[in-house]
Amino acid sequence: MKPSLCHLTPLRADIVSTAQRAYHSGLMAGTSGNLSCYDPESGCMAITPSNMDYSVMTPEDIVLMQLDGTVLDGGKPSSEWKMHAELYQNLPEVRAVVHTHSPNATAYAVLRREIPCVLVEMLLFLGGSIEVAAYAAQGSAAVGTHCLPILRRKPACLLANHGVVTTGATLEQAYTNSIYVEDSAKIVRLAMSTGSPIPAVIDEEGSKPYHE
Repeated sequence: MKPSLCHLTPLRADIVSTAQRAYHSGLMAGTSGNLSCYDPESGCMAITPSNMDYSVMTPEDIVLMQLDGTVLDGGKPSSEWKMHAELYQNLPEVRAVVHTHSPNATAYAVLRREIPCVLVEMLLFLGGSIEVAAYAAQGSAAVGTHCLPILRRKPACLLANHGVVTTGATLEQAYTNSIYVEDSAKIVRLAMSTGSPIPAVIDEEGSKPYHE
């Protein structure tokens, strides 16, 4: 690894740790999903490798690359690297991206149905309902491009017939958002099996939650 990239070593370790947490939490299965972080100082993106078991992944396996696809250190990057690069190029406040195939949320993605905002947490952390981005071929830059209209306003969206993508100023924030998305989807599905979920709103002071 180039000496100029040595400061990214802790970031690579964080990505592995977070990816393994996501895997063991059921947010990803097999080798599905991918995580990345962007370092504006070096213009480098650190991203999980392609088709590797999360349980054996090490920091050295995390690929360091430029947003144009040039690999600086490591092997083959995730097949979705173009989506990650597209988001970093267009969302300057974003420093981390988490893409999962969490089952409850992905169920809505394959139906191309928005997850309605029924929880106060969705308002506070996800910006409301979880919208669906238009379909794009997996592995294409268009996956990211189609997310942009939503991710400019909210830190999470569904990928039609694909999964979930969440963003954050930190990897921990992006990961936490992915947990909220899956939890919200699960609760909405459970609520729908009993009745009709009631949308959640925040009062005019924006502090005390109530239901409309």
